[in-house]
Amino acid sequence: MRSTRRFRWAAIPAAAALAFVLAGCTQAQLNGYLPGHIEGAPPATNQTDRITGLWVTSWTVLLVVGLVAWGLTIWVMVVYRRRKGQTGLPVQLRYNMPIEIFYTVIPLILVIGFFSFSARDSYEIETRFDNPDVTIHLLAKQWAWDFNYVNEDVYSPGIQAQPIDTGPQGSIDEALLPTLYLPVNKSVEIILDSRDVVHSFWVPDFLYKKDVLPGKTNYMSIIPEREGTFMGKCAELCGEYHSLMLFDVKVVSQAEYDAHIASLRAAGYVGQLGVEFDRNTNLPGVTAPDASEK
Repeated sequence: MRSTRRFRWAAIPAAAALAFVLAGCTQAQLNGYLPGHIEGAPPATNQTDRITGLWVTSWTVLLVVGLVAWGLTIWVMVVYRRRKGQTGLPVQLRYNMPIEIFYTVIPLILVIGFFSFSARDSYEIETRFDNPDVTIHLLAKQWAWDFNYVNEDVYSPGIQAQPIDTGPQGSIDEALLPTLYLPVNKSVEIILDSRDVVHSFWVPDFLYKKDVLPGKTNYMSIIPEREGTFMGKCAELCGEYHSLMLFDVKVVSQAEYDAHIASLRAAGYVGQLGVEFDRNTNLPGVTAPDASEK
């Protein structure tokens, strides 16, 4: 009886301390320190909160499971430790059906739960828009990016990041980076193709990346919800200058987007960049053999 009372009195300050810690969490802590969030501003995309929720909920549940497992392990080590004067082995137990059911069912429930929530969110993230407001055809190449604005029939060619000597070591000329313009609060479908090897389109603030594979077209569907400039990079090792395969994404108002499209058209970037510049088409053995080769 006395030990139960002691446990209750010990639980009260522990619960109060836990409530105090949780109440004092900043917005960044509640978001798991993930990018894509600014306090008082909309998330970077329509999928940011969904991805953040899945991540934070997952590690919170796993942390609780870990604390329980660590606590039980330490408790067993302390309570059942060998005392002074004890010899031999403790009483050995062969079976404990309730415990065996417990440590089989609980992990199974966790696995099924994580799978269900992950599958649900993946389905929502990967679902393509029926009629996107903007369609971008992105072409990755060693070591830069080309952007086709499909609806407007203009394009923006890109070069790899250019180092500059006037700044700290590793400085690059930001003004020369390939820049993808997107209108805010518009549904955007990005069509991803590679001109040579495997690349990966990654904007950290979007909490999402997609592989760009030679010979296979991938798709990415988002709605940018906050104006600003977001850093992007290739997330798949693709050769010597992989680290310089950088780009920016500028989410702007519709008026600024229209002005950028007009500037591309005025500069002569009319039409679409196609597969004629793909390096893979220049390799031997990529065409079907004719009769003379048999």
